Amino acid sequence: MNPDQSQMDSCSRSLQISLFATGCSGIVAEFVLSTLAAYLLGNAVFQWTIVMSFMLFSMGLGSRVSRNFSFHLLDFFILTEFTLSILCAVSSAVAFGVAAYTEARSLIIYGLSLVIGFLIGMEIPLATRINSRYQGLRTNISSILEMDYFGSLLGGLVFAFVLLPFLGLAYTPIVLGSINFSVAAWLFFKFKHLIVLKKTIYSVFLSVFAALIVLSLGVEPIVRYGEQKKYKDRIIFARQTEFQRIVITQWKQWYWLYINGDEQFSTYDEERYHEPQVHPAMKIAGSCSKVLILGGGDGLAAREVLKYSEVRQITLVDIDPVITDLALNHPILSMANHGAMADKRVQVHNMDASAFLEMDDNLYNVIIVDLPDPDSVDLMHLYSLGFYMDLKTRLARGGVMVTQATSPFFARNAFLCINKTMQAAGFSTLPYHNQVPTLGQWGWIIGVNHKDASSGLLKKTASHLEFKDITTRFINNSAMISMIHFGKGLFDSEVSDHIKVNRQSDPVLLNYYTRGSWGIY
Repeated sequence: MNPDQSQMDSCSRSLQISLFATGCSGIVAEFVLSTLAAYLLGNAVFQWTIVMSFMLFSMGLGSRVSRNFSFHLLDFFILTEFTLSILCAVSSAVAFGVAAYTEARSLIIYGLSLVIGFLIGMEIPLATRINSRYQGLRTNISSILEMDYFGSLLGGLVFAFVLLPFLGLAYTPIVLGSINFSVAAWLFFKFKHLIVLKKTIYSVFLSVFAALIVLSLGVEPIVRYGEQKKYKDRIIFARQTEFQRIVITQWKQWYWLYINGDEQFSTYDEERYHEPQVHPAMKIAGSCSKVLILGGGDGLAAREVLKYSEVRQITLVDIDPVITDLALNHPILSMANHGAMADKRVQVHNMDASAFLEMDDNLYNVIIVDLPDPDSVDLMHLYSLGFYMDLKTRLARGGVMVTQATSPFFARNAFLCINKTMQAAGFSTLPYHNQVPTLGQWGWIIGVNHKDASSGLLKKTASHLEFKDITTRFINNSAMISMIHFGKGLFDSEVSDHIKVNRQSDPVLLNYYTRGSWGIY
């Protein structure tokens, strides 16, 4: 191989390696901005859709604009990487910093998405044109694109399993920016003899290098300060897991648990949620020796179940091992659940609830569904007709299931949809509700096999329930009677007849939920 050919192959390989690295960082940039938008703005499905769409659109614009560069292509490619480096690295700090002072955080995140997407869109056309000097058209385009796509796969895997769980939203963008910086610096020093704008690029190199060091030292306080502004009370614990953002806040002697910014409970009034969730179903069931809890990783539902001496086994299924570990070991959560997670009768499985039902063949006397609100597509299968039919097959004779069913006030149609879906699965249902001061009006629905009892009989039975044999802070017979009655109009035929059943193939529940009146106060 002659020296010229060897040099050409070296240049081509260097570009391909660079595109592999930038492909990796590019897809991570999209995921980081989408995750930031979902956390700071809410409505994960909408935010991921909008951010990804904006970035793809702006990538098209960047690709189009790149045609206007007709000389110094390697210089502009390196400058593009340095610019991407600093923009990606500061994205989290800027988003959280702005969130502390203004509600216009969407403009910042969407703006970053457009600018970063624009620069990512310039990468491949510029690299392809540079590489055209060393490879023919047929191999040039395929080799450049394959390296970018392979890098995207690696980036997605690393983001999901390493960066987000272990580095969170503070340091992941800095790692991302460092990849682009390393690519730009490597190309600059390796091919310095081909660079025209040496002084300019060297100055940019030093500036970006210094900025990355400063940002690495100062990003955590910025993110922590911006996140604190999101909550009324002092944050005493925050952790990003593979699945969610967990935050615990404190006001005086009370504590709040938030997941992805949504309140899960407050020690101020959580008994008004967990006692109605657990005890009516436990009392109605013919037996309660074997109990299945889907969700409820904080251990508070398990705490209430353990008040019954008849209970022999509690199977608790929560997808996130971090939350169940906190419930066992964190002093605040273990105090709130009275050490329930350490009880030998509690068996924990960290997996998706639907996947657990597919592999499990046990029968249960009581099934308690304490899953997050149905605010995203990935949760729809846990409120679907098929899911409730699976639950029915896991109930022993005389068994009872109960699900949290969001707010009948703020998300009326979603509440009605869950009720109708359970009925379509063959359950007789008993909807009920309670006012939880820190959450608002909340609802649950009990379901029993329609062969065992009608809805009318369930309501009559519930009105005569007594809770004197267990220790409670809120629920008693009077409270139960009030909870099973709703005001005028909720279950009128003209209101509920148009509500559809939620199916995995037709997840209407998401639309009912997101169109609720959550923001009226």
